[in-house]
Amino acid sequence: MAEHISVSQISKYIGQEVTIKGWVYNRTDKGKLCFLLVRDGSGFVQCVAFKGDLEPEVFDKVMRLPQESSVIITGVVREDKRAPGIPGGYELGVKQIEIVQEAAPEYPMSLKDHGPDFALDHRHLWIRMQSQWAILKVRSTVMAATREWLNTNGFLEMSTPILTPAAAEGTTTLFETEYFDEGKAYLAQTGQLYNEANIFAFGRVYCFGPTFRAEKSKTRRHLTEFWMLEPEIAFCDLDGLMEVEEKMIQHIAQRVMRDCMAELKFLNRDISKLENIQAPFPRMSYDDAANYLLDLYEKETDPERKELLKFEWGMDFGAPHETELTKLHDKPLFVYGYPSAVKAFYMEPWPGRPEVCKSVDLLAPEGYGEICGGSERMSSHDALLARIHKEGLPEEAFKWYLELRKYGSVPHSGFGMGVERVVAWLCGIEHIREAIPFPRTIKRVYP
Repeated sequence: MAEHISVSQISKYIGQEVTIKGWVYNRTDKGKLCFLLVRDGSGFVQCVAFKGDLEPEVFDKVMRLPQESSVIITGVVREDKRAPGIPGGYELGVKQIEIVQEAAPEYPMSLKDHGPDFALDHRHLWIRMQSQWAILKVRSTVMAATREWLNTNGFLEMSTPILTPAAAEGTTTLFETEYFDEGKAYLAQTGQLYNEANIFAFGRVYCFGPTFRAEKSKTRRHLTEFWMLEPEIAFCDLDGLMEVEEKMIQHIAQRVMRDCMAELKFLNRDISKLENIQAPFPRMSYDDAANYLLDLYEKETDPERKELLKFEWGMDFGAPHETELTKLHDKPLFVYGYPSAVKAFYMEPWPGRPEVCKSVDLLAPEGYGEICGGSERMSSHDALLARIHKEGLPEEAFKWYLELRKYGSVPHSGFGMGVERVVAWLCGIEHIREAIPFPRTIKRVYP
């Protein structure tokens, strides 16, 4: 009996007879030869069927196999640098083939260009395409690498609620639902507030899961449901937080380059750009960034571009501003010390500058913008209570959160990392809707 292997292992079996189980991704024929590109979930490999090696009726069926038919193929592994696939460079000389199911003809996601709406309507099939498979393989690796680094650096994973009684990131971006006899509840925008409770029990924690923002944004950087990593650290200031971020991001990039090089190459990613992701990352104050952008705005002569770059101190950065700032470096850039008015209520004020908070965003190069956002949190009960009142938030809903500042409060910091934004950046793709298996946007909740 030939050993059943996965395509990802094929380089270890040159000259040996093996069996793979998968689906026909593509089929081409040249007289007595039929080439099947077969995927098995771990990769794509070319399988070459020769008419003389198979029963006539079997070869005839192979020549007519529709795309996505499921098959079990046994054959000898050969090395051939011309052979397509992921990882590529190997092929299987078919000795036996069992057709598990002959797929229905006229497969909707045939190997041709499809418009984005059609592709998203058929997302359940689109994820089988090589490009989408490669992106989602990178996503899985990003998530595994993230946990790997945190788990080996003293962090414990905690589960935080999806249903919450109040807003954490602003009341205008909440998905609302009735919660039995308790009134209204909301889908979580973040697990951070609960992780602030967790650090007083465990010191270093993180949560990792879906978050929800009812934000009517239509940009290539926004989803209404996305996955966010949120580490929180006791006895940590803003500088310490940035050190954690850069070390973790460097680890993620290195792990992706180690484990997904074939996928990155298939996506035509410029690997040299990823090799620059080495700590430490450059740091720039919001004030310096604002001055740079104001100077850029003043010097711009093109009216259309000048409108995009319009800026004044106190504004949050838009995508054009972030892009210009990241052009200054070939690696991610920290911008710290944002105006308090554009950040969440719980961020520690800058000493002597109450209009500024101890916040930081990590901006990815090549126009990908913010991938992490964090801050040092308010540790004073009275200051936090005053800010809750100023923001018009319900004090009762935050009673438990305020109590954290009454019993052993310490300086503490944390950040959120958007998984889809990191994946889009590392893969070099245009839109983050391809960086999650089933994207949710303001216009899409199907399939």
